[in-house]
Amino acid sequence: MCGIAGLLELDGAPASAPLVQRMIDRIAHRGPDGDAVWIEGPAGLGHRRLAIIDLSEGGRQPMLSRSGRYAITYNGELYNFRELRAELQALGHTFQSRSDTEVLLSAFEQWGLDALTRYNGMFAFAIYDRKLHTLTLARDRFGVKPLYFTQQAGTFLFGSEIKALLSHPAMKAELNREALVEYLTFQNFFSQKTLFRGCDLLPAGSWMTISADGSRRSGRFWDFAFAEPEHPHKEARYLEELDHLFRQAVKRQMVADVPVQSYLSGGMDSGSITAVASREAPNMRTFTIGFDLSSASGLELSFDERARAEAMSARFKTEHYEMVLKAGDMERAMSHLVYHIEEPRVGQCYPNFYAAKLAAKFGKVVLSGAGGDELFAGYPWRYYRAVVNDNFDDYIEKYIGFWQRMLSDQELRSVLGPIWSDVSHVSSREIFRNVFSQHAEQLNRPEDYINHSLYFEAKTFLNGLLVIEDKLSMAHGLETRVPFLDNDLVDFAQAVPVGMKLGNLGEIVRLNENIPGPKSTMFFDQTRDGKLILRHAMQKFIPEHVTKEIKQGFSAPDASWFRGESIDFVRRTLFDTNARIYEWLDANVVRNLVLEHLEGKKNRRLLIWSLLYLEEWCHQFLGPADSSKI
Repeated sequence: MCGIAGLLELDGAPASAPLVQRMIDRIAHRGPDGDAVWIEGPAGLGHRRLAIIDLSEGGRQPMLSRSGRYAITYNGELYNFRELRAELQALGHTFQSRSDTEVLLSAFEQWGLDALTRYNGMFAFAIYDRKLHTLTLARDRFGVKPLYFTQQAGTFLFGSEIKALLSHPAMKAELNREALVEYLTFQNFFSQKTLFRGCDLLPAGSWMTISADGSRRSGRFWDFAFAEPEHPHKEARYLEELDHLFRQAVKRQMVADVPVQSYLSGGMDSGSITAVASREAPNMRTFTIGFDLSSASGLELSFDERARAEAMSARFKTEHYEMVLKAGDMERAMSHLVYHIEEPRVGQCYPNFYAAKLAAKFGKVVLSGAGGDELFAGYPWRYYRAVVNDNFDDYIEKYIGFWQRMLSDQELRSVLGPIWSDVSHVSSREIFRNVFSQHAEQLNRPEDYINHSLYFEAKTFLNGLLVIEDKLSMAHGLETRVPFLDNDLVDFAQAVPVGMKLGNLGEIVRLNENIPGPKSTMFFDQTRDGKLILRHAMQKFIPEHVTKEIKQGFSAPDASWFRGESIDFVRRTLFDTNARIYEWLDANVVRNLVLEHLEGKKNRRLLIWSLLYLEEWCHQFLGPADSSKI
């Protein structure tokens, strides 16, 4: 796990070693164990190292292939590198190190872009072909590792974080107004845009090759493909296979030359991972974040899972550590949080920041339960399950309403009043629809709708969660691994019949995730309908009562805190008409929306968090306000 950055001068000018060094210095937190720069002609590759596999100098990057033709800078881990190494040795390859980097590079030399389909792991890398003078970027199947790129003043730049790109003198931080529309609609980015103008995120499962003349080729080597099997097996066979693949996935991701730890929320996914991992590594460390609920109400009263996590830790005999967050911890973390995340994404993610900070005090690697919900339908209230005989466009119209997480179309137009004439052409529906570009087909059964919904969620919501997880763990020099996103386990999960994941397929269960208080508890009873086969399979690892509990996300009681202990922070930031965000947003409209929350009329927690984040983002990356525009 590391940080990478580099450039290709498209006019043939020699690459600047000091510039590449500045790029990797900006992301030094990602790799405290060493750094190096490789320069040849117009190409420059930089690397910050977090040593996990082969701690010797043999794993040092940037690395040249044995033939000398290719140079690589790589961030990630290949969990099947030993199997690939044996296969490559049979083909005549020799190796000087025990690192997965050398295996990845040799595989690329042997099979070219076809090697991408053979890698089982998380990765973002850049390979320079010294013969053809081309630069190839690639990102893993699921998007666990981010990779950003831009072209500025005849220079192509790439990096694990946008901060690295901002080291180039031609790269100025400017707000992307079109992307702002996307974010204020979905609290996420469904396209490859970022909030930084001119800077894109390479899509998951994709590659791009840049030639010396600046021309680009790109493609996708893998995509999610949830589908109902034509001839389903009996449930017992699926359970047997799931048991095998889950154990295999966890064991694969335990491969490291440093201790491996685990998050332990008290729920099913992290608990099951810890159950298997603790057998491989006795006395492993586990970590839980809890919340002060003294001022919480409604559903938020159940948000502290420490008691369940402690019981699980006792069961698996782990060395367990906890941290309790209070309302003020959000404000304290905001500056660091925004600096490291850069582009905002889904949810209020500061609890994850503290979780990574805690785990990093004790080691370099931690296991996470991310992906289990998206693969096995863990959010039943998000799926349309009885809208049969509609065409695809009708499905889009009905489904987009749920994912407009913060503002309706009318509210969005009012909030963006100062710049609406510049962004009115941006169609949220087209952005939403384009996620399904390869899947616009007639839908005839509830199962078809659900598989489309699972595809959408994996491509968007999960992608956002993974970007957040990477940035916040690497902010502390910590590598997060996600066993549910093992190639074989994902392939299996996509082919499990929907009826084995979800119950009550004949009903439509919808939930507004913003609904406060007791009125929403009736919906949460339905969350036991999700992940049915996973619940059944995990009974081998964790207590049965845990597998039967309702679904609960990892969230702080922010709805209550924004009305209570954090109200001064909210008012001070968002009721200041000189706030930086009001260069683009209407201050009066925003004030009224925020008041709806403070007065208990409507839950606007997602919007308030996002506005607080955007204001800090402006100060961090855009600098002082232009008073003439406010």
